[in-house]
Amino acid sequence: MVFCWCGDEAIIRTSWTTRNPGRRFYGCPRTASTCRFIGWYDPQMCQRSTEIIPGLLRARNELEEKIRDLEAERIWMRKLLKITWICFYCDFGCYDNEIKHVMEM
Repeated sequence: MVFCWCGDEAIIRTSWTTRNPGRRFYGCPRTASTCRFIGWYDPQMCQRSTEIIPGLLRARNELEEKIRDLEAERIWMRKLLKITWICFYCDFGCYDNEIKHVMEM
């Protein structure tokens, strides 16, 4: 067990800084604490990893944003399609009644 300077049991957190992306560390469990205790849980990453990971995270975030945009567009298109079909059926129904009326004459 690892304890912070407050005397509480430290918890494992993940760093997302550019110097230590994805690196886990022990930190104080109190969020508003001035303890500032840090003890590394994972060994330091190689230089290449610290160069590549931020770019991969950015690319992933951009793809997730694009997925959200496409999902919103898909929902909008589906609603538009339903409205179009409703208008088509209403319009077709009106013509159908006119044809029946003409045929009865």
